[in-house]
Amino acid sequence: MLNLVDLSRTDLNLLVLFEAVLEERHVGHAAERLNLTSSAVSHGLSRLRRLMNDPLFLRTPKGVVPTAGALELSAPIADVLARVRNVLSAAEPFDPASSTRRFTIGAPDGISAVLLAPVLGELARTAPGIDISIRQLLPTPGETRPERAWRGAFADLDDRVTDIAVIPTGHIPERFHVGGLYDEDFVVAMRAGHAFADEPTLARYCELQHLVVSLGGDPHGFVDEALARLGCTRRVALTVPNFMFALAILAETDLLCALPRRFAAMHAARFGLESVDAPLELTRFRINAVLPKVALMDAGVAWLLVILEKAQPPLPPAGRSSATICALQHGRERF
Repeated sequence: MLNLVDLSRTDLNLLVLFEAVLEERHVGHAAERLNLTSSAVSHGLSRLRRLMNDPLFLRTPKGVVPTAGALELSAPIADVLARVRNVLSAAEPFDPASSTRRFTIGAPDGISAVLLAPVLGELARTAPGIDISIRQLLPTPGETRPERAWRGAFADLDDRVTDIAVIPTGHIPERFHVGGLYDEDFVVAMRAGHAFADEPTLARYCELQHLVVSLGGDPHGFVDEALARLGCTRRVALTVPNFMFALAILAETDLLCALPRRFAAMHAARFGLESVDAPLELTRFRINAVLPKVALMDAGVAWLLVILEKAQPPLPPAGRSSATICALQHGRERF
């Protein structure tokens, strides 16, 4: 990208400016982030455009959008900056006890709702100044190929919108580091006292009405694929956009819903729900922490990965899980 002659007369802070504009998609916001004026950022972009021989960013009513050339440059520039930051940080090693950094973790809500409590507990003990942002991740609607379903999450990592993505797939491009966290399966959740808990047969399961978690409202999911292999179908009476919303709806209806086992164990009791093993074989998912390999050179991000690997909640036992039993374990009875 740059030859030795260019380096001798080029301000490498222009790469930092490029990074800020790429992430903010707005010259004014990038200026605020860099403590510069908007005119200084515009002037720097002009110099960078001449250096790269590309417009880099095009103005729109809402800010700027990167050109194809800018997107092509984003990965190598991020790599250069990460390496420089790693060299500079060697003089002042990352110390979680005193750090005030903010990290962004991307994950579906059924995963973040399981990991967040133990992560926050660890931060309170060892890194009280560190802040966390959670970015909701969802598979691409209508995408059936596993290797492309989470391409939005990979794009966020490439663009450094997220530091680490936690997603339920093993189809991950080679440029990323993968840290396995835990295996997850699904249970059937319902309101406490639901008759299905006493007769959790496949026939009864197909007769009843169901709730499906789907951001785009698509009622067809992996459960329907499993049913189809058995020559069965079900009625999906309602879709909702996230798992936490599903808990509230289940508490007030007779609907059934397939929920991640750990998620149900941690949160269902608060809504007066219970769960049973599904009467058919459902897909098990490997939950992986994913980040660019180059990001491991950032001691803070590498530390965060270790925290996530430690934050695995215990796997609840298979079989029926009663809200009443869970509540009694916490010293209160709920009906």
